[in-house]
Amino acid sequence: MKNATWIPLLAAAMIMACFGEQAQAGYLGAGRYKCCPTEACTSCGDYCAAKECSSTCYKTVVETVWEKQNYTCQKTVYDTVCEKVPVQYTKNVYKTCYRDECYTVCKPVYQTCYREVCYNVCRPVYKTCYKTVTCKRRRPVYNTCYKDVCYSVCKPVYNTCYRDVCYTVRRPICETHYRDVCCTIYKTNYKTCYRDVCRTICKPVHTWHDVEVCCGEWKTVTEHCPGPVVDKCVCEPGTWEYDCSSCCPIYKPGCCKTVKVQCPGTTICRRVWCPKTVTRKVCCTTYERECKTERVPYTVCERVPCTITKKVPYTCVRYECETRTKKVPYTTCQMVRECRTRKVPYTTCCWKEECVTKQVPYTTCTMVSECRTRKVPYTTCSYEQQTCTRKVPYTTCEQVCCTRYVTRTKCVPRTVCVTKTRCVPRQVCRKVPVPTCCPEPTCTAPAPKTCTAPAPTCSN
Repeated sequence: MKNATWIPLLAAAMIMACFGEQAQAGYLGAGRYKCCPTEACTSCGDYCAAKECSSTCYKTVVETVWEKQNYTCQKTVYDTVCEKVPVQYTKNVYKTCYRDECYTVCKPVYQTCYREVCYNVCRPVYKTCYKTVTCKRRRPVYNTCYKDVCYSVCKPVYNTCYRDVCYTVRRPICETHYRDVCCTIYKTNYKTCYRDVCRTICKPVHTWHDVEVCCGEWKTVTEHCPGPVVDKCVCEPGTWEYDCSSCCPIYKPGCCKTVKVQCPGTTICRRVWCPKTVTRKVCCTTYERECKTERVPYTVCERVPCTITKKVPYTCVRYECETRTKKVPYTTCQMVRECRTRKVPYTTCCWKEECVTKQVPYTTCTMVSECRTRKVPYTTCSYEQQTCTRKVPYTTCEQVCCTRYVTRTKCVPRTVCVTKTRCVPRQVCRKVPVPTCCPEPTCTAPAPKTCTAPAPTCSN
């Protein structure tokens, strides 16, 4: 676009080079006045002074005239666009960490110790002895016997018979019809009968007798034994003091002193046997046999025939008639009486007397002195140093890379068509007066004037 400005100037320079002679008329024909003063031959000289010193003649001169002409060209236009650009930056992140710090603490340790103490105890020693006692007793002896009993049973006997039944079948359309058929069924009738049965029963008879029994009871006697007096080391409670150098509390134990302490006593329980004679009533049971008759029911089953009528379906065919014969079963029943025998159990009882010898236990008690040892506890206190660990916080700084978005403006080029105006040279012919030469003037030339030749103007 910038080079297009020099195109008219370059064209004008070429035309003036080709027409050098005609170009001398560019300054209103003053170039042809060779006899005019030097001051008048300059581009900005005095034309009137030159005209007075010359004669006028005319010459055809070709002039270059600049005309305005419109043309289209492309121009780059820059648009402003905003966009978000990621920017990396670093920030400090403070983090709290913990480190382990050890410190020492005096801790009291209590320990329970034991010492042995001897004491005497009287303990009972029990011994079980036996004595032989002979007595007579009667015991029943039961025998189971059986007897034959006859009874009658009616047993049904079933017979299956067949009879021919004709039926008609029609095809291909089937129709179902029903007819009445008599059938015989049997119902069972149950009848309860009774018979007399003799049964032997043993009836108990109780008799009371007075018997002297040697017995007694154990009584518990409690005795209290006081405990011994011992020396006990007692430690007073300590105090906690704050240590400025280590910034932690320190435990200082209290004073220890010896105190007389009465140990708890012991309670001894022992059992003492107190014998005595008691008269007791003993029950003796005897059995007497008794015959008893009772009625026992039994059930008799009887089957009775019964005739019923039911509907029997048969199928008929519409187009083709066919007669078929089939055998229909029916059952007949006949009751037959049968005599059976079964064994009926019954029990007999007899008494048998026998002599029995048994061992009766009794207990004897003797007191034995025994020396025992027991452990008496006492407490001791000692101090031990214990190392503890605690968490101490401290802060660390860490640089973390982060990303943020910044809005930046940039110019985006684009091409636009623009209409511009330029000066184009054109040749014009016209007559210019040309003066003749005149004698050298004696006048003093005026001071030179400084001017600038007019340049062609183009508006972009």
